[in-house]
Amino acid sequence: MMIQSSRKNSLLTRMWHARYVYLFMLPGLLVLTIFRYGSIAGVQLAFRTYKASLGIWGSPWCGLDNFDRLFRTPLAISAIWTTLEISLFRFIICYPAPIILSLLINEAYFKRTSRIYQTIYTFPHFLSWVIVAGILQNLLKTNGAVNALLVSFGMERINFLGSTSFFRFTLYASSIWKSAGYSCILYLAGIAAIDPGLYEAAMLDGAGRLQRMWHVTLPGIRGVILITLILNISGFMNAGFDQIFNLRNAVVANSAQIIDTYVYDITFAATPNYGFSTAVGLFKSVVNCTLLLIANTTIKRITGQSIYGGE
Repeated sequence: MMIQSSRKNSLLTRMWHARYVYLFMLPGLLVLTIFRYGSIAGVQLAFRTYKASLGIWGSPWCGLDNFDRLFRTPLAISAIWTTLEISLFRFIICYPAPIILSLLINEAYFKRTSRIYQTIYTFPHFLSWVIVAGILQNLLKTNGAVNALLVSFGMERINFLGSTSFFRFTLYASSIWKSAGYSCILYLAGIAAIDPGLYEAAMLDGAGRLQRMWHVTLPGIRGVILITLILNISGFMNAGFDQIFNLRNAVVANSAQIIDTYVYDITFAATPNYGFSTAVGLFKSVVNCTLLLIANTTIKRITGQSIYGGE
């Protein structure tokens, strides 16, 4: 008991000495508590038949009826499969892009040139998808700049945003253009922490640039790659709402209907059913959380590294 009491007093003493730091953190903690943890109480809507006159707490319980409706609604099932398909191809195509970009920037001969490249590639991240969607729609429409260029070369016009295959390609390409530069900052920071002596030793052994990247750079940033891999898998069911919402149109509506846009449509574009909408969102969150735990456990068993505590 005396040991526990001394530890408690020691902790309180350290907190008192750092009281200004905790005071500085207080606004952020309050925002996090109110808008993140406080809103968790609204999850109960997934198990209620919401009635505006009764409010959240007064609405009657309906058990798992909303989830039963979710798996019996063809549009919801289609949205789930579309989400999985888009997320899978987005992961395969887009996830390696910042890793490759960081390796290329790191291999730039002049460091000033690498900083210029990094600035150029990072800039699109700070543009909202509303702006990016407007730019793409003007470039890719049937009488836009891209089609005008194709016609000048004697090729036929392509309806990029009105064809399912080209629309998906546009999603992946614009996602790489917008996010790869910003995402590669993590990998560049990891590369900067690699001991330069390892590169010198590899050069003495006759290793070329590709061999140094493969045997020195990539193993040196393995921890960063694994962490971002786990985080990407944990957001597998998101599929990019902002991007798809701003780029979709009536022609590709069915092939671009992911879970988030489906929830938006049934909540704001039709007679709202907040209980059902909450159930769909809760289902997505549970799947993401499950994928996070599976990915973290699997990678920890294979490599010994974990998102919670490293090696």
